Amino acid sequence: MTINVTPGDPRDPGATALLQQSHALMEELFPPEDNFYLDIDDLCVPEITFFVAREEGRVLGTGALADKGAYGEVKSMFVAPDARGKGVGEALLARIEETACQKGLAALKLETGNVLHAAHRLYQRAGFSICGPFGDYPEANSSIFMEKAL
Repeated sequence: MTINVTPGDPRDPGATALLQQSHALMEELFPPEDNFYLDIDDLCVPEITFFVAREEGRVLGTGALADKGAYGEVKSMFVAPDARGKGVGEALLARIEETACQKGLAALKLETGNVLHAAHRLYQRAGFSICGPFGDYPEANSSIFMEKAL
């Protein structure tokens, strides 16, 4: 089976359900002041390209590229628990990177939770390395910041 990653709508029921699962997990794992996820409406703005990963029509994952001008930020990466280990995260991240390159962005950056070890491994395999806070992010005890030059 093939994983297809295409631009999508965060308000699509399958995407919304995954985003809500992601938000609930973040709220369970991290204190409110260390949660930096975007609400569904915040993902529907022109500077964000939202992606959905599907297999045989079923939404398996989400991810987004926020165009920050000098760099792109990876946002809303989440894979359905029963689809983990199938390459969904890798496919989403590759599409985000491809889109960032097409836009001429010099780098990708991201913020992720300190206990999300599978995410750290995914980003490291894709060439990301640890960096300090960027943009409007504060120094947060629960956050790890990463970047990759494009």
